[in-house]
Amino acid sequence: MQRGTVRLAAYMAAVLACVWAVPANTQAAKSSPKQEAAAAAGGAEPTLVGQFGSWGAYVASPGGKKVCFALAKPSSMKTDPPNRPRDPAYAFISTRPQEKVSNEVSIMIGYPLKPGSEGSLEVSGSRYAMYTQGDGLWIKNAAEEEKMVDALRKGSDVTVKGVSSRGTESIDVYSLKGLSQALDRLAQDCKR
Repeated sequence: MQRGTVRLAAYMAAVLACVWAVPANTQAAKSSPKQEAAAAAGGAEPTLVGQFGSWGAYVASPGGKKVCFALAKPSSMKTDPPNRPRDPAYAFISTRPQEKVSNEVSIMIGYPLKPGSEGSLEVSGSRYAMYTQGDGLWIKNAAEEEKMVDALRKGSDVTVKGVSSRGTESIDVYSLKGLSQALDRLAQDCKR
């Protein structure tokens, strides 16, 4: 099941482009990569439509196709062995009306994950198996995604685990403060 991988390239560029512009996430502006990401997204610059706690709500139209997503950075990041370098990590939940995709959860870990490995997402006492490809995680059993999103809406934080291609284990914690409001806002902005 590779459902998120092909589509990810286009809107991940849009996601990364907006991250550099989000003051709430405290990442400094980087004009050159932002311009490259916007170009990769078909020139579509994501628009922040609301910041809700840790989660930004964004709308973009790469290639003329509307994409809405909630985006957050981890509140804590750990690796074992400690202090292993990696790119920034992000969690996002996207809706793509023209593809009839609603609330697809994706996690970018920040380094290539071990091929064939399985990651996990833990929220409110529930654990969800995540399949890996490249530096991303997606839910292994798509039938559980709606239940997982409901748990994310109600939880206080979520823990995401993965193993890099070099054997480094990562444990990232994301605050869920504001996620429910961000998703509600996107539901208004990204109606089918």
